[in-house]
Amino acid sequence: MNGEGTPRSPITTDQLVADLKTVVRDAEALLKATADETSERIQEVRARVEQSLKDARTRLDELEEQALRRAQEMAQAAETYVRENPWQSIGIAAGIGLVLGLLFRRR
Repeated sequence: MNGEGTPRSPITTDQLVADLKTVVRDAEALLKATADETSERIQEVRARVEQSLKDARTRLDELEEQALRRAQEMAQAAETYVRENPWQSIGIAAGIGLVLGLLFRRR
């Protein structure tokens, strides 16, 4: 639940990646805005933030690649299953269609 007492919807991987990309963009904008600051403390913080952003971008890229690979593997596995078991696949699809038809008919 959020602070207002209403339930939150589950966060998907896509939403998480999008949110992290937004944080990275905002942090990059902050770094650009403070580029003219020359104090030693600010330079130390900037260096740490720049490294953290670089690491975050690398992890985001890896996460996206992994998600794409998994999706491709799942699609290939489904295609292989359908090719090897066409009649079972037709039966499963017909069963799902029947269940969905019954559910929509009730409304």
